[in-house]
Amino acid sequence: MNPTNSEFDAYSGDYNDRVNRAIGFAGPSVDFFTRVKVDYFVDFMAEHGGGRSTAAVLDVGCGTGNSHSLLAPHLGRLCAIDVSASSIEIARTRNPQVEYATYDGVHVPHPDAMFDFAVAVCVFHHVPLEQRLALVSDIHRALKPGGFIVIFEHNPLNPLTMRVVNRCEFDRDAILLRSITCETLIKNARFDRVETRFILNVPPLNRILRTIDAYLSKLPIGAQYYTAGQK
Repeated sequence: MNPTNSEFDAYSGDYNDRVNRAIGFAGPSVDFFTRVKVDYFVDFMAEHGGGRSTAAVLDVGCGTGNSHSLLAPHLGRLCAIDVSASSIEIARTRNPQVEYATYDGVHVPHPDAMFDFAVAVCVFHHVPLEQRLALVSDIHRALKPGGFIVIFEHNPLNPLTMRVVNRCEFDRDAILLRSITCETLIKNARFDRVETRFILNVPPLNRILRTIDAYLSKLPIGAQYYTAGQK
């Protein structure tokens, strides 16, 4: 069973506090992990032609928009969607420069071929199994030819990750995706050039540790991973 829209509405006001309680034993706060994923996504865009202030990006399952003050300065346009109306209202107040909308969890409320990149950060483990392919397929529709999807997820092979998930109240019923499952999902939605990189193999607290983390990205030991594919 996955959390309902109303449950996510209930979590929206103190989302960060709840996550910080779950990860407290690990040291860094949710803000640190948010910044790490933004950095990796910005690097991915740079590697694949998404220069500063030019890319149009869709953030799927954006929650309260924690990452958007960090991400928006790198983009030409940022649109974000979530099933929780309460979360969207909080995000809109925090980040008036971002275009927010609610959606039904499957259908992206934007026209065909609108975005250069779409990103979903720790979202798909909350999406019901029977809806996952439909959602990825609709993201495919909303991307420009040659556009990329990037899905960040927890790595269920990492014991520390599983400890966090088990401690986090709104992740208790989540169905985590192994990287091979995520790759298959993206391929079945007709994406090509599918690849996975594991992150948070070591805490990337500085440039040296970030380099080590990137060097280990092909080993399935990181706390999280991202899988990408091209339309």
